[in-house]
Parts: sequence; structure tokens; C-alpha cells
Amino acid sequence: MSIPNTINILNTDNELSNIVPSNTKEHLLTTGYKLIAQKGFTAVGIKQILDTAGVPKGSFYHYFASKEAFGEAIISHYFTQYKQRLNVIGSQDVSAQQKLYDYFQNWYDTQQNNCDHEKCLVVKLSAEVADMSEPMRMVLHAGYQQTITWLATQIKAGWADGSVPRADNIAAESMAKRWYFAWLGASLVAKISQTDTPLAEVWLMTTTAMGR
Repeated sequence: MSIPNTINILNTDNELSNIVPSNTKEHLLTTGYKLIAQKGFTAVGIKQILDTAGVPKGSFYHYFASKEAFGEAIISHYFTQYKQRLNVIGSQDVSAQQKLYDYFQNWYDTQQNNCDHEKCLVVKLSAEVADMSEPMRMVLHAGYQQTITWLATQIKAGWADGSVPRADNIAAESMAKRWYFAWLGASLVAKISQTDTPLAEVWLMTTTAMGR
């Protein structure tokens, strides 16, 4: 089995965690991102966010009506940054197969080993907030769909340029969902088992399906 080498095309989590704040709202989002990605949403209170950020309570409520609204803003900001990284991959002058390979290679690289604050915000929140907060669930779902749509576009382009094998009776959107759901599930199981085996298995499945 060929395991990918590390690349940095789509390291959105790392980029977001290293933002230098230019204003109070951004500083709160950056601080909250690090704490929530590390400890989980329910384990982090507003007071801890304020104390860590060195920001008064009034400033928090000036920008966010509640902790739930704060979590929603963090996820939305994450996926805005993530979309920019998808655009970077999509703009490369390479085959569609290579773009898909680069995307999943980066997913493998950023989720393997220890799942720390630089890697696992969405994976962690997916398991935590789906039944807790409808606004946060909805923004997570929209972010997932954004990525699935991008994957389907690349799959269709791969069929058109001949770089991706076309399976009979499977729509590009269905194939994109199967891959994305498999990778999200593998990331959760890798976190639970603290091994890279789930990621290695879906890496093999995906690269085989894309003709590598």
C-alpha cells in the first residue's frame, strides 16, 4: 500500500490556528477555535475563552449573541477558509485525478497520528454538536455539501479528461458522497482508536477507485 507524503495545499486548520488577530472579533474567533478544537465545544466556557483571549465580557457579546452563535461563526469561518484552499487545488494545471489525489493526500496527512487543535475542529464538532445545536449542525452540513460539490465537479472533470475511471451506474455526486462520508467516518474512528489504520484503508479504497 502506498502511503502519501506530506503536502500543505489544504492545511486550513493550521492556517486558521496561526492567524495573527487584526481586531477583537478575529482574536476571539482564533482563540475560541484553538480551545474548542482541542477540548470540544461543551468543555470550553465563555469565561475561559475571554480569559485566554484577554478580552472583556462585553466585547464578546458585542459580536456574538451566545456561545452557540460563537460556535456557528467559528465553523462558518473555517469553511470559508476551506473553500479558498479548494479553489487553490482546483486551479492547478494538472489532471482532475491529480487534484483529487492531492485533496485526499492532504486529508490523510492532517488527520493521522495525534488529532490536535491544528487538525480536528470539524471532525470533533461533527460528533459533538449534531444533536446539540441546530444552527451549528446546519452550518456544518452546508460546509460538508460545499466539499462534496467540489469533489463531484472534479470527478466529472476526471471522467471528461479520462484520468478517472468511470464506474457504471454511479453518478459523480454519489461517488463524491461515498468518498467524503468514508473519510469523515475514518477520521472519527482513527481518533477513537488512536491509530492510522482507518485512514490507510480509505486511502487505499479511494486511490484504487480513482485509478492510481
